[in-house]
Amino acid sequence: MCAGFFSIRPFQSGDLERVAALFADTVRSVNLRDYTPAQVEAWARGADALRQNPAFFTSLYTLTAWRGEELLGYGNVRADGYLDHLFVHRAFQGRGVASKLCDGLESFAKARGAERMTVYASLTAKPFFEKRGYLARERQCVALRGEVLARYAMEKPL
Repeated sequence: MCAGFFSIRPFQSGDLERVAALFADTVRSVNLRDYTPAQVEAWARGADALRQNPAFFTSLYTLTAWRGEELLGYGNVRADGYLDHLFVHRAFQGRGVASKLCDGLESFAKARGAERMTVYASLTAKPFFEKRGYLARERQCVALRGEVLARYAMEKPL
């Protein structure tokens, strides 16, 4: 991928609808390889809560990836190193978007004094985080809108 293929910038309030839509679309398409349709739909319905809570994105350090006017992905992190969201459009998986976003999120946390990164990774995202040096500490099952989804508590020293 060419270095100038996409740009990274902080979340802006006008991004809310596109970010929520990307979240739902990514879960409904990419995560289908590891979760059932019912699990995916329960998870994707969280987009409505995101639309109603723009403070979620502004209370965390949220970065977005763009190619022109097209949103390619987004991610966010707390200053203590807890990475909450990292989602990339289905058409741009494996093209460095998640890595570039994650680089920025990890740099932010490290600059704020975080000693480690933590994330609850989906079954789909676990290999990505492992390649970045995160270690799975625990497999968990969480209830979400009537479904139970598996995830991994992972961490990485900074």
